[in-house]
Amino acid sequence: MILLLSFGLSLMLCLLLLSRHSPLKIFDSPNDRSLHEIPTPRTGGVAIILATFAAWVIQSWLYEMPETMGWISVAAILVAGISFVDDLKELSPLIRILVHALAASVLIAGGLLVFDGVTGMLFTWFAIVWMLNLYNFMDGMDGFAGGMTLFGFGFLAGAGWLQGANEYAEYAALVGAAALGFLCVNFPPAKIFMGDLGSATLGLLAAAFSLWGIQSEIFIWWFPLLVFSPFVTDATVTLIRRILNRERIWEAHRSHYYQRLVQAGWGHKKTVLAEYGVMILCGGSALAALHYDNTVLTACLLAGWSLIYLLIAGWIHRHESGFSE
Repeated sequence: MILLLSFGLSLMLCLLLLSRHSPLKIFDSPNDRSLHEIPTPRTGGVAIILATFAAWVIQSWLYEMPETMGWISVAAILVAGISFVDDLKELSPLIRILVHALAASVLIAGGLLVFDGVTGMLFTWFAIVWMLNLYNFMDGMDGFAGGMTLFGFGFLAGAGWLQGANEYAEYAALVGAAALGFLCVNFPPAKIFMGDLGSATLGLLAAAFSLWGIQSEIFIWWFPLLVFSPFVTDATVTLIRRILNRERIWEAHRSHYYQRLVQAGWGHKKTVLAEYGVMILCGGSALAALHYDNTVLTACLLAGWSLIYLLIAGWIHRHESGFSE
């Protein structure tokens, strides 16, 4: 029932925010680095986050809120707040990263650590900040970030239910349900975008729920990494390539693999459906490996997906070359 509330509230708020009666008039105007062609409202993140928080409040009212959710909520509010201001008026990257760092510190203070000691704390802090920002980087195609949220949190919830961690699963599933409501009006051709408020906050939540699941021994470190690998791989490889090319990594661009595929003639719908297929296969194989809990099987799975991503990258490069000729 609460899942339906999260979905329905998100959809209704999106419909309000893209209508002429919207109290927020924030538009994403196309530029030379955009993949869209007409000004589009970028307030969908408001709907996703409000619906998620409303559902969390009701869930916590019916059942006692776990302490971890309190820390996650505080960190999410920090990121959502600074991101909303950034959507209204573009802020300095330094201001944004300082608040992101503070939010990561809140999660760590709440005990969400992968490894012990100073090194473990620094690694966890970096992982949170990177996940938060890479989610933002990958929000550049209709239906993409919303789909990753739906499938990503769906598989996290699935792992929770599989391991008997129902409380964890329910909170994760509510995020996915809100994303589904947003996807109803964001699937190509998108009528509304989620903006920085949506993408940055969801990136933080992806990191937080991943760490929560690892810490609670619901799953091991590779599980969320594989589930979110369609985002993690593209963003990380693209960042490394841009650093090696001595490009200004803080500037907007259109060199992610999904952007290159759209520009090479696939378009939004075909590309995002292909990405959904990869997301489902990644999450499904991760869930299957978690169920069987076999070290050799897991090693083969991770090696196999590494090879698949290399083949996909090579294929996109060849497809671009053929398209430009």
